[in-house]
Amino acid sequence: MKGKEVAVRRLQFSAGHRVFGHESSCANVHGHNYVVYLHAEGEKLDGIGRVIDFGVLKDKFGTWIDNNWDHGMLLFGEDPILKHWMLGGDFQTHKFFKCPFNPTAENMAKYLLHEVGPALLGGTKVRLSKVVLYETENCFSEATL
Repeated sequence: MKGKEVAVRRLQFSAGHRVFGHESSCANVHGHNYVVYLHAEGEKLDGIGRVIDFGVLKDKFGTWIDNNWDHGMLLFGEDPILKHWMLGGDFQTHKFFKCPFNPTAENMAKYLLHEVGPALLGGTKVRLSKVVLYETENCFSEATL
C-alpha cells in the first residue's frame, strides 16, 4: 500500500474572541474551550515506525498556542474594539493576539495550517495536512491542504 503516513495530535486551549461583524451574539466578547486536532503527514515512517513523535507536535504547537492564544483574547486587527482597548491601556496588561483575520473557527484552523504549521515544521520531513478545530463540543471547522 502506497500513500501518506499520518499522525494526529490533540491539544486543548482556552481563549476569548469576538467575531467582528457577526449578526448575532458572537459579536460580543466571549470565550471557548477549544480542542484542536493536528494531522501531521509524511512520506514514510521513521526507523522507529513513526511519522513524528507525538511529543514533538505537543512541544512545538502546544508552546506556540500557549504563548499566543491560550488564556488570551483573539481580536481581528481591524476590529474597533481592539483599538479602543489599546488606547485605554488594557492592551499592555492583558494577553491579546492581534489576528490578521477575523477569529472564526474556520480562520483559526486555516491560520494554524497555512501559517503556523509551516513555520514550526519547516526543516522536517513532516507537514500539517489537516487541522480540525472544535470551538464547542458541537461545532468545529476543518482546514485541509
